[in-house]
Amino acid sequence: MSAPLVIWLIGDGKPGHENQSLGLAEAIGRRGPTSLHRIELGGQATVLRRVKKALDVAATLPLPDLILGAGHATHLPLIGLARRTGAPCIVLMRPSLPVGLFDLCLVPDHDLKGNSKPDNVIATRGALNRVHPSTDQVREKRVILLGGPSSTHGWDTSAILDALTEITGTQSDWILTDSRRTPDGVRQAIRERFPAIQLFPHEETAKGWLPAQLAAAAEVWVSEDSVSMIYEALSSGAKVGLLPVPRLKAKGRVSRGIDQLISDGYLTPWSVWRESRKLSTDAPLLREADRCAGLILERWFPQAK
Repeated sequence: MSAPLVIWLIGDGKPGHENQSLGLAEAIGRRGPTSLHRIELGGQATVLRRVKKALDVAATLPLPDLILGAGHATHLPLIGLARRTGAPCIVLMRPSLPVGLFDLCLVPDHDLKGNSKPDNVIATRGALNRVHPSTDQVREKRVILLGGPSSTHGWDTSAILDALTEITGTQSDWILTDSRRTPDGVRQAIRERFPAIQLFPHEETAKGWLPAQLAAAAEVWVSEDSVSMIYEALSSGAKVGLLPVPRLKAKGRVSRGIDQLISDGYLTPWSVWRESRKLSTDAPLLREADRCAGLILERWFPQAK
């Protein structure tokens, strides 16, 4: 048996960024043994302090085979540790520094401009995440994910409630969770109007709760404003519908990305579902973390594929 790949994961304390890095690390782990070590930058205020913190923690760890990170605060520590150890550094999302400084950049396609890109840039369909389909349980859950107002979308509680009335009907096997952006009063309105829906406030759920629910879901409805939740739902293998919220930037990159997913058959908008009462099953399963894991192993560790 080959020795585990040692992976350093640099975290900036933001759950959304950690979700991406962990998703990639776990996907690599599904292909072979790994040993994961975290370097948490915490609340270090300056670049120099973040780099020093990373170097101090790194000195206590076994030498890495790969170094991963997402978020602006991780960029210089990523580069510094890669130069010091000789291990490839992989940044997730479009970096704020030149891409040539990193060994590999995994960038959502809606953040890339033009059709050409350097050899060290891989376009991904959305941000990577920790969700992947379950192979050992029945897919029967029905899940509702609510976001909230953002720079690209507004919010309409009445429209959401009316849509949920039609979607859930008389079924009592629905679970719902919200996000930190969900407006005050939405939970109470849902409890009053849909007493049969199990509501799980986001701040009361553990880190692995949502991936576990999605892995067993047959049907998921997501409010259109939450791009991260959309890609998590798609990665689960469930059929996915979009709950209606008003667009503030109809021609922005987020809306363009969502429209492309609809066009490719990944998503079913609420307005389309109302006419057919069916969710699209045309698109292939979205497994971007696993795809990127395979490309990384092929590039640097072909013997571990």
